[in-house]
Amino acid sequence: MRRIASRQNPIVGRFRAAARGDADGVILLDGVHLVDAALGAGISFLEAALAAESVDEPDARRLIDRLRPAGVDPIVVTAPVMAALSPVKSPSPVVALARRPDPRDDEFFDREAPLVIVAVGIQDPGNVGAIVRVAEAAGAAGVVVAGASADPFGWKALRGSMGSALRIPIIVARDLPVRLPQNGRADGSRFRMLATAAGAHRSVFDADLTGPVAIFIGSEGSGLPRAVLDQADEVVSIPMEPSVESLNAATSAAIIAYEARRQRADSVAKVTKRPVGRG
Repeated sequence: MRRIASRQNPIVGRFRAAARGDADGVILLDGVHLVDAALGAGISFLEAALAAESVDEPDARRLIDRLRPAGVDPIVVTAPVMAALSPVKSPSPVVALARRPDPRDDEFFDREAPLVIVAVGIQDPGNVGAIVRVAEAAGAAGVVVAGASADPFGWKALRGSMGSALRIPIIVARDLPVRLPQNGRADGSRFRMLATAAGAHRSVFDADLTGPVAIFIGSEGSGLPRAVLDQADEVVSIPMEPSVESLNAATSAAIIAYEARRQRADSVAKVTKRPVGRG
């Protein structure tokens, strides 16, 4: 393997550009977990670097064995170089550059009743990543990251998603109101759009979250813009004690996504339940 000991090497500039979001179509993966997740998701790798002091550790050897068939021969770098490559305060033993996933709209329609989470104006990348992680965990078909939200493929958001952003379809839609891909479902159905707003009279627990549903989550401070509320089929709220003004956006997404998961499971159970005959 090649070894690099100089922070002036061009590779440092490439990693720093990716960390800033200035490398078009390129994402930075920091840490063993994210590199593992990207390999499992079939993401196309460009470069990978291993810390010299970690190269003989089991995790590093395993990654080397997986990266080489993916067309990447990792480089070994000194501690000062790794500190320049990794954007975190305590550098990871491995960092990599890879191609940004580019999902198609039709990936949102590959389920009978897709659930889509739409994050609008979520500027904290950790929250964006957490919402993506919640969406995958709850079984959503995809995530739309809209408005002035942080880039879901920035390194902080990727770390927050714990690899979910590399597996679940994500569409970035900067314009508001959000135009969801409504065509292409075999049964001709469309997404129902549910917006969340503090103080809305209808509780999310009373709303129908079965069928094709898009749930819009706004920022904790300002909530959803009026343009988004106006396009919604229904506006709902999460019941809270009067002393609590709002919930973290990722927490709100988790509550609603899992209520949708519960309703869908109950709906399937009712359809498949059969009366037990007497023997």
